[in-house]
Amino acid sequence: MATLTLRDLNRATLARQLLLERSVLPVKGAVERLVAMQAQLPQPPYVGLWTRLHAFSRDDLARLIEERAIVKATFLRGTLHLLTAEDYVRFRATLQPALQRGSESIVKQRGTQLDVESVLAMGKQFLAEQPRTFAEITAMFSEQMPDTDVGALRYTVRMNVPLIQVPVSTGWGYPATPQFTLAEAWLGKPIPTETDLRALVFRYLAAFGPATLTDIQTWSGLGKLKEAVEKLKPELSIRQDERKRELLDVPDGLLPPADTPVPERFLPEFDNLLLSHTNRTRVVADAHRSKVYLPGLRVAATFLVDGFVAGTWKVEKSKKSAALILEPFEPLSKQNRRGLSEEAENLVRFIEPAAKSFEVRFAD
Repeated sequence: MATLTLRDLNRATLARQLLLERSVLPVKGAVERLVAMQAQLPQPPYVGLWTRLHAFSRDDLARLIEERAIVKATFLRGTLHLLTAEDYVRFRATLQPALQRGSESIVKQRGTQLDVESVLAMGKQFLAEQPRTFAEITAMFSEQMPDTDVGALRYTVRMNVPLIQVPVSTGWGYPATPQFTLAEAWLGKPIPTETDLRALVFRYLAAFGPATLTDIQTWSGLGKLKEAVEKLKPELSIRQDERKRELLDVPDGLLPPADTPVPERFLPEFDNLLLSHTNRTRVVADAHRSKVYLPGLRVAATFLVDGFVAGTWKVEKSKKSAALILEPFEPLSKQNRRGLSEEAENLVRFIEPAAKSFEVRFAD
């Protein structure tokens, strides 16, 4: 069985994540390649595509969102993601067991008992009337079911009813207090109940592999996949890592040489590159975990040097100026600082195009 080193896995993952070199894929094709882009905040998917695609502009993504070709919805791990409408329709039912399990866990933690079918029917009827914010959904349940934990009611609807977040035509496409609507109404078609785990596993491996069974479960939020994945092994390539753990892969998965050069790259907050494996050392060294994975389940905006996370970044704006500030974890070479500075200046101009002056600073 072929053994892949840490650097082998790093380069393979970066290649599949379009991070070895900027891709000329169209925006929709890139989002499809990545399966879905985590999107708790409106800006990160735009930055994630900017860092992966050649000549990407904000309008390239905004137009597809406006056309409903790309949607924002609760998806992997019960979190908001940006993905193609086709993939949402194809995989929503496959992920439903994870969403339902999350919903039941919250209800149990709150010590509440619900008639779930009645709750979902009430939520669907309210949302069918017009798009609603979750503040409006909360107010409705508070009025209709005043003696029931409204948080449990709200979360039950969010996890079990296929919903799409309604975009706006300004800013980063989604407001701070968004409205949601029924997915079937937004897309003009019913959401199938048929599952397609095989396709989901193959898509994951093509985007994040080679990977272990537990990696697949970590990324998807689905549990107890051993038996189902075992049946797929005849169609997969099997390797191992340096710890002798079995690695699964698509037969034609990209495997560039371990010494393939990697340019400096910037990742947004919550980038799925940092969240889609159980063992994250293929990108983040254990020594730096606490600086990347923050309290409150936040994930820092980071930059890569030689393919590994080497620091964090943020943009500060004051009046008419914008500054991108880099905080390296360790001293950087002059060549790395130069490469980061060039990339950072382009990024701050992308994020704050209306600023009159731009600056890049290292906080070390």
